[in-house]
Amino acid sequence: MRALSELFTTDVGLLSIAVIAFMLGMGGFYLRYFLKHMHDDEARQHPRT
Repeated sequence: MRALSELFTTDVGLLSIAVIAFMLGMGGFYLRYFLKHMHDDEARQHPRT
């Protein structure tokens, strides 16, 4: 319980939460970005007729 208290009340804990949230957001962005571009490239290579 003390660890959670320190995580949400100290400067270091709050910055740790911010960094973790930023990294997860960046990972989600890159996942979406790469999947979209992979799909676009595949659609360009195999046009529908």
